[in-house]
Amino acid sequence: MSLESTEPTKARAAEGAEGDDYLERRALRRGNAGWVLLTGLGVAYVVSGDYSGWNSGLKEGGFGGLAIAMALMGVMYTCMVFSLAELSSVLPTAGGGYGFARRALGPWGGFLTGTAILIEYILAPAAISIFIGDYVESLGLFGLESGWPVYLACFVLFIGIHLWGVGEALRFSFVVTGIAVVALLVFAVGAFMDFDGSKLNDIPVDHGAFGANSWLPLGILGIWAAFPFGMWFFLGVEGVPLAAEETKDPARTLPRAIRWSMLILLALALLTFFASAGARGSAAIQSTGNPLVDALQPDGERTGLSRVINYAGLAGLVASFFSLIYAGSRQLFALSRAGYLPRFLSLTSRRKAPYLGLLVPGAIGFSLAAATGDGARMLNVAVFGATISYALMSLSHIVLRRREPGLQRPYRTPGGILTSSVALTLACAALVATFLVDVTAAFIALGVYGVAVAYFGLYSRKHLVARAPEEEFAALAAAEAELERNQP
Repeated sequence: MSLESTEPTKARAAEGAEGDDYLERRALRRGNAGWVLLTGLGVAYVVSGDYSGWNSGLKEGGFGGLAIAMALMGVMYTCMVFSLAELSSVLPTAGGGYGFARRALGPWGGFLTGTAILIEYILAPAAISIFIGDYVESLGLFGLESGWPVYLACFVLFIGIHLWGVGEALRFSFVVTGIAVVALLVFAVGAFMDFDGSKLNDIPVDHGAFGANSWLPLGILGIWAAFPFGMWFFLGVEGVPLAAEETKDPARTLPRAIRWSMLILLALALLTFFASAGARGSAAIQSTGNPLVDALQPDGERTGLSRVINYAGLAGLVASFFSLIYAGSRQLFALSRAGYLPRFLSLTSRRKAPYLGLLVPGAIGFSLAAATGDGARMLNVAVFGATISYALMSLSHIVLRRREPGLQRPYRTPGGILTSSVALTLACAALVATFLVDVTAAFIALGVYGVAVAYFGLYSRKHLVARAPEEEFAALAAAEAELERNQP
């Protein structure tokens, strides 16, 4: 089972096309992160989704619809990260999901997966920079208003920290994420003091919707429409394997960090969702941009706790913005190093930071934020790209388990193929659900995808770099398969 053509699987770049120092000029700093820092990175990718965005799912499915959607998406992410934990122990490189799909599905599968991941990790920071601007304005910080100067400051400041070095970047992210997580726990304690179960189902019932009731006020279809918002509690955690080449003992560290990240995120999702809706009511927070703060202000007046949570929400946005920039730069670095994208984008600085992999996506993200100011639309585009990558990464796990059962796997996914099959099924359902929420965003993502596919089909697939780690790994698999076929 493969997405590649009948042509040889080896990279088709001439061996003399790159100098002997090709990989030396594209090397990351190794051994900077242990499992604790990587767990913090996994939580950082996601934590801003606990502070805002998910509550729009209440408009699509009501409390019951969003609760079921969140549970199903939690199952999808849990199954997927267990699959990724196995894959990352087999192939611990900066390519992450692209590298896994490259081995299982061939060059086309690798490129389609890597491009989908890039769409997610370039669009999401752009959207979050807009949300940061909104927070800065609402808090009255320095008298600033949301607009391009704030967006520019975000990109310049935080990309600058990444250029300084990965160790410094991960430690900064860990500290900011810790602040945001502690604040979520404090919020939950305060909100549960005012919890009233009758407020959970206070959204009016649409009696024209099939299966509508007080638990599902928008009917059965509302569950499906709420899928993308249920994802916001977990969106981004799959980026942990992208730190593989900068990790101590990645075959052991990555699976451990991925599992702990997911466990923490599941606990935070449950606390945030139930505490918010139960303290203020689902109807009151379904359309607000700051649901946690509003949940603590039933009379609309600020309290000491709501002010703290407001500032913590800004910290959560910063943590996710910062870590998603990291993830996008590593995915771009790996695709470029292997020749799928222009090779100069993978050059690293003397501090071993992929400077163009940081600056180019940053410039694109800032331009989109400044030109549109539509953070919700960009997040919907990011979700569309994410669901494509989830389906392909889960499929990669299934293919490798069936085609290469003897492959050395330092960590094995509990449940094996059944686990990744559940992830694949739910990812496909979530992909279709994006059309129910924002069909324009889905077609924008498809347009970007189409341009990227044309570039790969017409040019880059003929200029791949055979010495890139992901390509060597795939070539080794092809050689082993050839030997097995030729044995008498």
